Amino acid sequence: MTQNQIDSRLVRRNFSSHADAYDRHAVVQQRVVANLAAMLLESGPLSGRMLDVGTGTGHLATTLAAACPELRLVLSDIAHGMSRHAAAALPGALAIDGDAQFLPLRDGSCDFVVSASVYQWINNLPQAFAEVTRVLPRGGRFGFALFGSETLFELRSCHRQAVRELSAAGRSHVLDFPDLDQVQQALDGSGLTVLALKREIEVEHHPEITSLLRGLKAIGASNAAAERPQGLASRRVMNRMAEIYRQAFGCSEGLPASYDVIYALAEKPG
Repeated sequence: MTQNQIDSRLVRRNFSSHADAYDRHAVVQQRVVANLAAMLLESGPLSGRMLDVGTGTGHLATTLAAACPELRLVLSDIAHGMSRHAAAALPGALAIDGDAQFLPLRDGSCDFVVSASVYQWINNLPQAFAEVTRVLPRGGRFGFALFGSETLFELRSCHRQAVRELSAAGRSHVLDFPDLDQVQQALDGSGLTVLALKREIEVEHHPEITSLLRGLKAIGASNAAAERPQGLASRRVMNRMAEIYRQAFGCSEGLPASYDVIYALAEKPG
């Protein structure tokens, strides 16, 4: 699903170690949760057992439980620090550590599955969606949001240009996220029926590129490419990337950072 493979061990470590700071810096992610929760609540009643895949600090589950207090919550995250944080926020929920590609749950055990800002960190999206299909009963629904292929295109394009200009290897280690067609194909291949699929662009502005990079690091969204270079990135490459960014995208509001958000609602036929 990505040109550079994602190292799930790094994803686990990065997010686990930043659980306490996540909510202070995840501004766009919190808007995504609000939008996804509204979409899910408008789609029909939520009841029974709900699994939140990649629950993070439990923000999505908390929002949905406030509107539907009868929900029985199962919180799952690959990062132990996150699942612990979510368990503390929702003491009545069952919290488990689990990889989205290998959900540690029985077949048909969850009436509803939800997820926010998680599946872009998955190498095998069809397998992950097939796991959702497995744990849903017939008629069960799956609602999620993930960051798509145009997410942070400004940062990624500038980094690639800087690497081409200054690095002998000439290969950028930035990750590529799935596009709308790939999400559609993965859902179709999993046996789910797509009820809604759309994309929206969220943009935030930063005074300097260092502000953007610090914010990403603070939530655990550091580079998790399996073949990333060891040690610190070349200072020359980073300085050149910042220069290209200012020249290509700088505006009166600062430096834009775009997030391509894909929202979906699907159902297991029954």
